[in-house]
Amino acid sequence: MSTETTYKVIADENIPLVKDAFSEFGEVTTVAGRKITKEMLADASMLLVRSITNVNRGLLDGTPVKFVATATIGTDHIDLNYLRDNNIGFAYAPASNADSVAQYVTAAMLTLAKKRNVRLSDLTLGIIGVGNVGSRVFRLAGLLGIKCLLNDPPKKRLTQSDIYVPLDTVLSSADIITVHVPLITQGEDLTYRMINHDFLTKAKDGVILINTSRGKVVDEKSVRAFRYKLGGLVLDVWEDEPGINIETLKITDIGTSHIAGYSYDGKLRGTQMIYDAACAFFFRQPSWHIPESITTEIAGTIDISQSKDPVYDAVLSAYPIMHDDAALRKIAEKETNEEEEKFFDELRKKYPRRDEFPHYTIKCKKEQSDVAILLSNLGFNIG
Repeated sequence: MSTETTYKVIADENIPLVKDAFSEFGEVTTVAGRKITKEMLADASMLLVRSITNVNRGLLDGTPVKFVATATIGTDHIDLNYLRDNNIGFAYAPASNADSVAQYVTAAMLTLAKKRNVRLSDLTLGIIGVGNVGSRVFRLAGLLGIKCLLNDPPKKRLTQSDIYVPLDTVLSSADIITVHVPLITQGEDLTYRMINHDFLTKAKDGVILINTSRGKVVDEKSVRAFRYKLGGLVLDVWEDEPGINIETLKITDIGTSHIAGYSYDGKLRGTQMIYDAACAFFFRQPSWHIPESITTEIAGTIDISQSKDPVYDAVLSAYPIMHDDAALRKIAEKETNEEEEKFFDELRKKYPRRDEFPHYTIKCKKEQSDVAILLSNLGFNIG
């Protein structure tokens, strides 16, 4: 019989396999993220959340919580200063969903290029923020033959590398701009409402704008005013989630419910990372791992042998991004703001399993060897 201390765990119900992973610590109670309250934490030692739970003094003060983890790459919903000042352990999951977001951006770019009858290899992509996600977008874009301009002021200061260019260079030259920055509300690297009147004034006419970072990075009022200048608009995140502005949704080419990083693989990596961190914090030997049967499972075979646009068909078969767009647009049918907010949260809570590219096998002809190599480099299996 184990003599290890047991701990009560409160966890967001949207963290996959969280009970399987954390049951060895003690009782695990799963709750909707927006419904986690201080009362629930009255006898809890561990709190596990995703991005919709604000973890701060108001939630934690007076509770016995010793360890907080978010199974997400962002931390702007966590009061890190409060945790530090109160000796509460913390962990998050950097890069866990980076591949998922990069594949979302790839699907979005291919979709809009097809819609406009242009080749991505003829366009220039500006990547603002070249961290875990931005660097993966850079890699996939390079494989597709897209010229990239990189903007990341903190990395520029750190490395002095000429690979990073000023924002004005990106704005004047990029045909597509994709944003992968944290939400920073003060200081020289301010990102709060960085996509504003000035940003859009300087941007190239006809630019396609993609935001999968944080909703408050965009001033939606300015985007609505400058929509005539944009060649395309893709928004996965919104200023006032879950109460999104329906007028902003109406002007998007692709609008989704903050699910760019919601691949099943990404969520599972998040669970693994916070589990490993909890084991380290509580001095336990890790014993749980994502089941290999899940990580190696083949979700389907994609036949591109007769395709006239095999890369498009492969990527959009693996991730039909417009299905997520269609799902969110039904929010306009709701009659009250409360119903809209509930609908937005339900889309995220009940999001169907989405497998990343390595779960798909490509069937192609021998003479498609060049395409097979490209798709293999993008992550697909080649049958």
